[in-house]
Amino acid sequence: MPKMGLKSLFLFKTSPSPSSAKPFSHSLLDENIEIARSIISKWDLIPSSHQTSSIKPATVPLFSNTRQEAKQYLKAVTSLQSTMHHLVALDSSSESLVQAQFLMQLAMKRLQTEFYRILAENKDNLDPESVISTDRRSSSVSEDEDNFSEDEYRFAGGSVSTVAMADLKAIAECMVSAGYSKECVKIYIIMRKSILDEALYHLGVERLSFSQVQKMDWGVLESKIKCWVNSVQVAVQTLFRGEKSLCDYVFGSAERKIADSCFAAICGDGAATLFGFPDNVAKCKKTTEKMFRMLDLYNAICENQQQIESIFSSESTSSIILQVCASKARLGEAIRTMLINFESAIHKESSKIPVPGGGIHPVTRYVMNYIAFLADYKDALSEIVADWPQNPLPESYYRSCDREGVNRSSGIAERIAWLILGLLCKLDAKAELYREVALSYLFLANNMQYVVVKVRTSNLGLILGDHWLTKHELRVKEYVSKYEGVGWSKVLSTPPENPTAEQARAILESFMFAFREACRAQSSWVVPDPNLRDEIKASIATKFEPIYKVFFEKYQLGPDAVFGCSPNYFEKSISDILTGCVSSSQTAPSPPHRLKRR
Repeated sequence: MPKMGLKSLFLFKTSPSPSSAKPFSHSLLDENIEIARSIISKWDLIPSSHQTSSIKPATVPLFSNTRQEAKQYLKAVTSLQSTMHHLVALDSSSESLVQAQFLMQLAMKRLQTEFYRILAENKDNLDPESVISTDRRSSSVSEDEDNFSEDEYRFAGGSVSTVAMADLKAIAECMVSAGYSKECVKIYIIMRKSILDEALYHLGVERLSFSQVQKMDWGVLESKIKCWVNSVQVAVQTLFRGEKSLCDYVFGSAERKIADSCFAAICGDGAATLFGFPDNVAKCKKTTEKMFRMLDLYNAICENQQQIESIFSSESTSSIILQVCASKARLGEAIRTMLINFESAIHKESSKIPVPGGGIHPVTRYVMNYIAFLADYKDALSEIVADWPQNPLPESYYRSCDREGVNRSSGIAERIAWLILGLLCKLDAKAELYREVALSYLFLANNMQYVVVKVRTSNLGLILGDHWLTKHELRVKEYVSKYEGVGWSKVLSTPPENPTAEQARAILESFMFAFREACRAQSSWVVPDPNLRDEIKASIATKFEPIYKVFFEKYQLGPDAVFGCSPNYFEKSISDILTGCVSSSQTAPSPPHRLKRR
């Protein structure tokens, strides 16, 4: 048979209709079949009796090097398909139709083989990340691919993945159009699903039942949660998104449901496994130690939810979105339960041993550190506690406003303020455990200072606002003032005016005894915050030094004359208090004795 050009493949399109020129139409149809046979048989994988001795099957891939023969092959298949439609209309039992069907089967087997080969040989080139970066430019390159060699095609702007994607798209269009979509999709799903499953495995995604998760030690489960949080963004933004882009590109010219069902078959199981894990974790026992890992899971879902809804938007993958929403809702419920348990734990704390020296109570450190960590998740918590009933705070206790004075009271601010209020009430009760009233006030000042500093130096300050901070800083000052008033009352008492010399000596003796007694008693007391400690010491010194300095100078008396103390005795003694350790200058005072006249 003489070799014919590509234009002859389309003779059928311009031939008369079967009803108007039946004999002439049969001739053109038979000619189209023979043209298709010469091209399809050349690339047949297995020689058959239909092949002439001059035609030998090709041993090289059809889609390699030059794309001209591949293009010619696909056009021959398309022409053969049209010929078969007309043969059915003319004579559905004709020998020509049988031959055409046989040729079509050969062509589909060849295309299946090519489809599989391209997918297998380009596993690395068709990784999801490469697909995302190339699918935007593939269509513009593929329009001019007819006469390009593979090297020329890449030079024109196509990467290896772009070339492979264009070939897959061309084969898929041809097979789907010929009615072989099932065979094409089956190969595609098998190949791409194995790649996705392997990628998810390397990310640490594994199928775990609720029973398995529930039985895990917390340390093991915590490590798996960390792994999940680190993996979910890669899975969503790269793996699932990449597979979605590839499916849409390869099967984009076919019915929408083919690409959607293909993507669902590839990613459905992996996505269900990935997004089912948080749901199983949320069902486990709710203890306060799990709070922050639960919030990590919740945050990760929130950060990727919009992308998830976009990727799994089709009807065939709607169950994935439902799974994500269910996991998120269950996590929210679990976090609310843990907040309730945390608040209950504060109220149930019942230690009866006072902290030595009036220092920071362990419950203060634990609660404030816990709440400060909660503040790092303020966006997630704001969503979780929205519309969640909250006991009203006392009107005088809390009113939040930002630096510009704009009211920004919110559910999370009210919730955190309530937790801190519960802590402060608990501290009030613990202050009553101290025998010394002054020490109880010092305890309250220390713990309130710790609360204030923790709020100011964390995201709690942004949540609660400056008004809250100012209010509680004033409470620290109130407690300090009461501590000074009780603990240093005898030292700070004002001496009478115009005493006699003998009375002056007695006043000095009484003052020195009270001063030493106060310093001795407070040598084991502690103020952990160095700024607050310095403020208290300075406040005490400025209250008694001016008064007694004038008194001593007026009567030419001083501690060095009475007890043989050094000139910087007061300064040294004050510097040694509230550090939690006894200094040599804080030894028990000698009993008062009569002063000798000078």
